[in-house]
Amino acid sequence: MDDIDAWVWWLIGAVGLGIPLVVTAMPEFGMLAVGAVAGAVTAGLGGGVVLQVVAFAAVSVALIAVVRPVATRHRSQRPQLATGIDALKGKQALVLERVDGSGGRIKLAGEVWSARALDTGRAYEVGQEVDVVEIEGATAIVM
Repeated sequence: MDDIDAWVWWLIGAVGLGIPLVVTAMPEFGMLAVGAVAGAVTAGLGGGVVLQVVAFAAVSVALIAVVRPVATRHRSQRPQLATGIDALKGKQALVLERVDGSGGRIKLAGEVWSARALDTGRAYEVGQEVDVVEIEGATAIVM
């Protein structure tokens, strides 16, 4: 083991951390792998073992502290472009046949949809504009 330089061990560690990154898709392993590369660079420049470990720890912690909250925030945001039935929620529709708690028909996005009132005691007459709250199967829930 004495004939292998320390920077090689750090690179082996970086590859070892890259494997679970690919398998589990956990970005923290990638951040630790980058920290191991920083340790390898420090070793290659002649830094001692303590300095190598400090470089590994500093880079890994900095990446986790900075990148992880940003990634978490982006993961929790809704997509900017809604498609399919998600794009229909919140749209206005025109009542074609009386809509009440048991059913009716509306024109939504140029198509005729079956519809039902969100409030079962409420009815919407022909020609009224309604807002689509939810889509359940092929039925629009309106109010």
